[in-house]
Amino acid sequence: MKQIWSLVITGGPCSGKTTALSIIEQELSSRGYYVLIIPETATELISTGIRPFGNSLNLLDFQYVVFKKQLYKEDLYKEVAEKLIPSDKIVLLHDRGIMDNKSYVSAEEFNQILQYFNLTEVEARDHYDAVFHLVTAANGAEEFYTLENNKARTETLEEARHLDELGIKNWTGHAHFRVIDNSTNFDGKIFKLMKEIYSVLGEPIPLEIERKYLINKPSFEELQHYVNFTQVDIVQTYLIPDDDSTERRVRQRGQNGSFSYYYTEKRKVSNLKRVEIEKKITEKEYIQYLTQIDTSVSPVVKKRYCFAYKGQYFEMDFYDFSENRAILEIELTEESSGVNIPPCISVIREVTSENAYRNHSLAKLRTL
Repeated sequence: MKQIWSLVITGGPCSGKTTALSIIEQELSSRGYYVLIIPETATELISTGIRPFGNSLNLLDFQYVVFKKQLYKEDLYKEVAEKLIPSDKIVLLHDRGIMDNKSYVSAEEFNQILQYFNLTEVEARDHYDAVFHLVTAANGAEEFYTLENNKARTETLEEARHLDELGIKNWTGHAHFRVIDNSTNFDGKIFKLMKEIYSVLGEPIPLEIERKYLINKPSFEELQHYVNFTQVDIVQTYLIPDDDSTERRVRQRGQNGSFSYYYTEKRKVSNLKRVEIEKKITEKEYIQYLTQIDTSVSPVVKKRYCFAYKGQYFEMDFYDFSENRAILEIELTEESSGVNIPPCISVIREVTSENAYRNHSLAKLRTL
């Protein structure tokens, strides 16, 4: 039976939403979900010249336009999921939802818009399965606050905090509303978000424990006897860095000839802190980025096989430069549990803490 989940990812300015959407799509795709990302409507309109104030619309008229386009997109994507996508597990991933528009108009004006579209506030809030609010970096991670990755945003720290508070208030009351704060670093923030998403989907929730093993490549016939796996083709290409503190890369990821594309930038802030920004890009943008290849680092070309075995989730990477060896990674579901590696996989040794087995190192060394 086909299942379709409707999830909203929202938050204040510079909350990590763009990177989160990219990571969620990749993680869920690895677990067999077909993910559709519904872009943020206000940013779409602003980037094409339809702006509130200035020489364009007033704020209330702008919100009418946002509502109309957003409702149309949500209906369209749902129809596509129901009728056209041959998958039993589909996630509609909304970059903001209807209730986020309430932050930009008065309560009376918002009610006028709802009435125009024949909606109540409860209907507008509750027709999503879950809502996840990422707290702005302006509240608890001020040193990382920037608007460079979204030219449609102009908020100061104070304005960002205010919008963040309004956003939380607007969604409060939803049956599955979760606030993801900045009490950890950004990796921890994403981990908390993924735990909440896995909970909604009924998936095993991994702990923040990852282990990596160097293995002998298993026989596919044997592997298929023990597990059902999903194959993902990945090409990761490193780009010329802007400076010594920045690492840039693009990734092509997909299966059966259908690919998605991502741009990632890792920037060192201090000896202990690093900012990582990741966003989904178009194929045209991907090709343009490839003109900036760092020729001192070879692309990482690999086939990833994702599978679950005895309640634990594994990712196994076959690299183009290694005929006999591969890398196996696991996310543990219980802190005290051992690792239940399928008997058809022969482990050479654990390499969790060895930098030589990071992707960037493998791109240079090209050996396992």
